[in-house]
Amino acid sequence: MPADPFAVPRGSDRQPVLVDFALQGGGAHGAFTWGVLDRLLQEPWLHIDAISGTSAGAMNAVVLAHGLREGGVAGARRALEQFWQRISRAAQFSPVQRGPFDILMGNWSLDNSLSYLATDLMARVLSPYDLYPTAANPLRDILLEQVDFGRLAQAPVRLFITATNVRTGQGRVFRNDAITADVLLASACLPQMFRAVEIDGEPYWDGGFAGNPTITPLVRESQSHDTILVQINPVERPDAPRSAREIANRVNEVSFNAVLLKELRMIAMLRQVADPGTSEGARWAQMRIHRIACSEMADFGSSSKMNAEWAFLVVLRDLGNRSAEAFLDAHGADVGQRSSYDVDGLLLGV
Repeated sequence: MPADPFAVPRGSDRQPVLVDFALQGGGAHGAFTWGVLDRLLQEPWLHIDAISGTSAGAMNAVVLAHGLREGGVAGARRALEQFWQRISRAAQFSPVQRGPFDILMGNWSLDNSLSYLATDLMARVLSPYDLYPTAANPLRDILLEQVDFGRLAQAPVRLFITATNVRTGQGRVFRNDAITADVLLASACLPQMFRAVEIDGEPYWDGGFAGNPTITPLVRESQSHDTILVQINPVERPDAPRSAREIANRVNEVSFNAVLLKELRMIAMLRQVADPGTSEGARWAQMRIHRIACSEMADFGSSSKMNAEWAFLVVLRDLGNRSAEAFLDAHGADVGQRSSYDVDGLLLGV
């Protein structure tokens, strides 16, 4: 009988460590996070207590939690792969595809795709309310096929999903028993592409505007002291952008990193001033931050976030696998002991 490709390696004698995940959004680039999670799930000593996610990070979080409930670690790994396969199959029917030149050159971006350029131009002058007669989103059917939302309240992982209230501009964090397909669609709702998603009578947009992802609930409501941030959007680039396309790409990255960096600076300050003698202060003082990112993600422009070709998703997944492996080699021993990401350094120059 062939070996189960999703089986978890046995024999680890390391004591279990309770961890949280903080998962950024980024469209198809969320397949990088899939690869990270797939690798970390194979470590028997890593026990997940909570996950905070936004946009694609929110979908990875919910799919993982539901898979864990239905079939343990193997079930979670299968569920993540099935979800991204469904995304890829649905994308085959999208009019937005790579152009011949990009296919020939092996570029994964859509920068030279006429259909992408036309869609991008229309989004600058027409709103989704002008273009689409209904609020239908193809992701809804995929999510309903993949997740039994009524069972998330019994999932073994606490979930914190962020969406942005359009009226107030404030983020709202949804927990297990309040998470629905609409919540995930709201968390991933780019206002140039989709109508706002209405929840409890309020319109919501992408959670990345308010928290990408939101980390505070992990500190206040989780039992873990270790948070592993999986960061998709590059924080730094070596050169300043010059072309219109490069500028738009960098604006996208800066916008979706700004709220996260602000929250990390707040956490750094609270860690320094927290009174460890109080229960609230102890939570902040004992918090340990780790980060998994990859410089190669900067090679993919923002337009490739809309490229859900299976071959590209596999490239991103494998990149996530390798990045997680590199993190375990370099900082696996730090988890449960000390921070491996210097959040205090973010305070320099502030």
